[in-house]
Amino acid sequence: MSKHGLTEFDAVLAIARRGSFRAAALELDLSTTALSNVIGKVERQLGVRLFNRTTRSVSLTDAGRNFVDQIGPAVQTLHDAMGAARSQQETPSGTLRINAFATGAREVLGPLLLKFLRRHPQVHIDLVTEGRIVDIVAEGFDLGLRSADLVPSDMIAVPVGPPRSFAVVASPEYFKANGKPRVPPDLLRLACLRIRLPNGALHRWQFEKDGQPVQIDVQGPITLDEASLARITVLDHVGIGYFMESDVREDIEAGRLVRVLDDWTPLLAPLCLYYPSRRNPSAAFKALIDMARSPAN
Repeated sequence: MSKHGLTEFDAVLAIARRGSFRAAALELDLSTTALSNVIGKVERQLGVRLFNRTTRSVSLTDAGRNFVDQIGPAVQTLHDAMGAARSQQETPSGTLRINAFATGAREVLGPLLLKFLRRHPQVHIDLVTEGRIVDIVAEGFDLGLRSADLVPSDMIAVPVGPPRSFAVVASPEYFKANGKPRVPPDLLRLACLRIRLPNGALHRWQFEKDGQPVQIDVQGPITLDEASLARITVLDHVGIGYFMESDVREDIEAGRLVRVLDDWTPLLAPLCLYYPSRRNPSAAFKALIDMARSPAN
């Protein structure tokens, strides 16, 4: 094993965690070939096979499972010790991995993350967006970004960004030709853009007024799963869309889109950066959290 790092141990643990050489190689920023060579070297040194490999799958052998169980806690302790030493640096540097959903990432990218990078040019942010909610610890992320009501209870949450709400919009031309909805059920007679969620289900548009929630299963000519595609579609006068207000704010202000049913779309839970408790955060991690906590950034 290397005397100067934990590369071989990290490689074994990453493959065990991911169940895939390719996914582990991406996590470790190695080529698949280089990772395979590292594992081959470890297995030769140990004299046992750690993984069963086929063209379709990778699984631990009994020896591999015992090895992983024994080295996992020790490797984490060593990483913590190395992180504590690195955290003494005065200048934030290195990589911060953040998992977010796409709309939330768009909301904080400019006001927080890009501003942070300009202030700390030696830091690299690896921002991964996906609809599913992941275990940020198990997946190797430093931070997550979700709505406050979706943050796991064992995490530390830092609210970020301005107030949030949904917005129901269409082009002025569409409303001129078809009329505006006054209450949510009016949407049932109009063409609406259907929304497919990350799990494949169709989203029912959510409304609330005076404490009374309403869900509308809208109908329309097209189903989409990405806000940028929906924006293009409503700007082309196809129908009414349901967005995070931040995604269409500039279009509303410029008059390209008209918002309706404002009184049925109350404020939502704020966005939060969240993370597990850590005793020795890196300088970069601490700097980002400090910026997020600062009202003026």
